[in-house]
Order: sequence, then structure tokens, then C-alpha cells
Amino acid sequence: MFSSSGYGDLELLNQCWHEFGGSDGVSRDGLLLSSSSSPSERVGGKNENCEAKALAALKNHSEAERRRRERINCHLSTLRGFVASTHHKMDKATLLAKVISQVKELKKNAMEASKGFLIPMETDEVKVEPYDTKLGYGCMSYMATICCDYQPEILSDLKTTLDALQLQLVKSEMSTLERRMKNVFVFTCCKGDNSNIVNVEACQSIASVVHKALGSVLEKASTSMEFALRTSYPNKRRRMC
Repeated sequence: MFSSSGYGDLELLNQCWHEFGGSDGVSRDGLLLSSSSSPSERVGGKNENCEAKALAALKNHSEAERRRRERINCHLSTLRGFVASTHHKMDKATLLAKVISQVKELKKNAMEASKGFLIPMETDEVKVEPYDTKLGYGCMSYMATICCDYQPEILSDLKTTLDALQLQLVKSEMSTLERRMKNVFVFTCCKGDNSNIVNVEACQSIASVVHKALGSVLEKASTSMEFALRTSYPNKRRRMC
């Protein structure tokens, strides 16, 4: 039989065992029972597992970074082939600057080349500008342009607007490209006396009214498109508590 003081020493030893990483000890008849492995062995095993996992994660990260650099270098090499330069090898900043400059130049050339053609542009726009100022008899013509996403109802809105304006239309054209459309109207303005002098101020006032009316058509079309996009997805049914 152990004395009360001896039993207390065993409890203290058991507590120290826990603090140093030992497993749960069981005191039975004054004897301390524990697992067969020592704390140092278990701590060492845990450290080895953590180190192995850390090395594996580091290896995976390094491999991913290597593949990412290879893809970037491949794309940069492709861009170098598109840019005409006397330098065989350019740094990344110079290469990107030249690519941006060349893309802007190509976009500008494309816009200049498409001026004579009825090609819808990417941006919505409404324009009313002088078309021919030498018609005689105090008349001049304007060209009105509206470019936007194609919608069947916008055609009827345009017809209603043009009928309400009572314009003297000379020419009307429309073109579509994928989901975009462009409408061009040429109308005359005969605001002058019997001579060949045109009342420019009166014609500019009419052009301003046309521009405002076409702008309203475009705004209505944009609003209806946004509403259609919002309502195309059904709302979730509310849960009744």
C-alpha cells in the first residue's frame, strides 16, 4: 500500500507526463500505466510528418510557378513576333508599350477605313451631321445615324419618330453585324428664301430636334434591354416562415 504522500507523487508524475506530451496515464493501485511510446518519439514523428507536408506543398508551389512562367514567356514570345522592331530582344515593359501602341493604331485605321461603309460599331451612338450643303434652292441635307443592339421593337420606334418629325427623307439604310445594327437616314432641310441662301440657324435647330428624338429612341431601347436581362432569370420563391 502506498501512503497518501506517495499517491500524490504519482499524480504529480502523471501530470508531468501530460505536460511533456505523454498519453493519458491511468493510476491503478498506485501504479502509473502509460502507452509504450515515449513523448520524444511521438513529437519527433509529428515533426517529420509536418516537414514532409511542408516540403510537398513547397514543391507543388514551385512547379506551379514554373509552369506559369513558361506560359507567360510563351505569350511574350508570340507578341514579339507581332511587333516590328529592330531589336532582337526587348524587355517586357518596352514590348507591352509597343503592343498597346500598335493596337491603338490598328483600331484607328479600322475606324478610318470603315467610314465609307455601313458597319455597326461596338459603342452605342447617335449622330446628326451635315451631309450636303450645296443642294441649292435654300436647302441642305443632314445625315442622322443611330447605332445600337438589334431589337425588333426599335424599328417600329424609329418609324414612329421619323413620321412624327415629318422629315423629307432622301435615303435610308440599315446594316446588321451579329447583334449590332446601324441605321442611317439622310433628310433635307429647306429653310430659306427664294434665293440659294440657306437659313443655317433654322436647319441646325431641326438637326438638334432630330438628334434629341433619336437619343430618346436609343435610351428607350437600352432601358428595355436592361429590363429584359433582369427579368430573364426568375426570382427565387420566398420562404414563408
